[in-house]
Amino acid sequence: MKTKRTSVVHTQATRLGLALALALGSLAGTAGVAQAAAPMQKTQAPGWYRLMVGSFEVTALSDGTVNLPVDQLLHAPKGRVAEGLKKHYLQAPLETSVNGFLINTGSRLVLVDAGAGALFGPTLGRLSAQIKAAGYQPEQVDDIVITHMHPDHVGGLVAEGQVVFPNATVHADQADKDFWLSPASLAAAPDAQKGFFQGAMASLNPYADAGKLKTFQADGEIVPGLRSQAAHGHTPGHNVYVLESEGKRLVLLGDLIHVASVQLESPEVTIGFDSDEPQARAARTRLFKSLAQSGSLVAVAHFPFPGVGRLRAMGKGFVWEPLNYSSQVK
Repeated sequence: MKTKRTSVVHTQATRLGLALALALGSLAGTAGVAQAAAPMQKTQAPGWYRLMVGSFEVTALSDGTVNLPVDQLLHAPKGRVAEGLKKHYLQAPLETSVNGFLINTGSRLVLVDAGAGALFGPTLGRLSAQIKAAGYQPEQVDDIVITHMHPDHVGGLVAEGQVVFPNATVHADQADKDFWLSPASLAAAPDAQKGFFQGAMASLNPYADAGKLKTFQADGEIVPGLRSQAAHGHTPGHNVYVLESEGKRLVLLGDLIHVASVQLESPEVTIGFDSDEPQARAARTRLFKSLAQSGSLVAVAHFPFPGVGRLRAMGKGFVWEPLNYSSQVK
């Protein structure tokens, strides 16, 4: 027979359990509401990706993306651009990456292209911030090699009139310097193109005035392990850069190509930004054939970030094989 005390304890326990269940249910409901009401962040992770090329550390840097009207810019047979975009589930305007690359050789910190700065709108100009996010400071950069002097490759050299990389020497082809930094060329340029000259002057003249702009006129070593290779046509002095260490190789292509979905399958297609379209077409075809044969790793300024992979020949064109993602730096 149960005692009166046992009955009271049992009743109290039952009530306590019921109260706890109701409280937990209430909390669960509240938690569900809170999660549903959490604001969306709508931001990406810091844009850098790191790999090793022999003993050299290479960090791909995203300057951001920009929408390009590639259907108007590409010079291709009618329907070819639309066909290429549709095949890859893309459309015009095409959101296009702007990539730079930071190389640590162990003795020199070298930046390949400097991004757009404030010259191409609010969705670009993030390269300096990405350098910091990747663990470096702009003041640590020793050398900057410029593939060419278009604004999306040199605009990040300055910010509000001040040099961003105060300890760096900028290296570029003499032909690009003679063209883009020439007041006579600016005066002769169509109004629609004058901004390209003005952007180059604003970005590079502060370094030139400080004795920090060094030009070259032939293929050669810029710093140990990194050499220039002329690929003129996109601009009068466009260059690619070849990085080699311990038998490994990375070729940084600059603007040898812009739109993978069209120009890989049809490398003969040029873009309105090319200064000399036949020369640009020939440079792309020649170098791409060589890279596909060698299997060299390549880095591209305007392929989707991080823009590192390999080219494989297919028919009269090429296929892009992106570098397999790795959580390790190797």
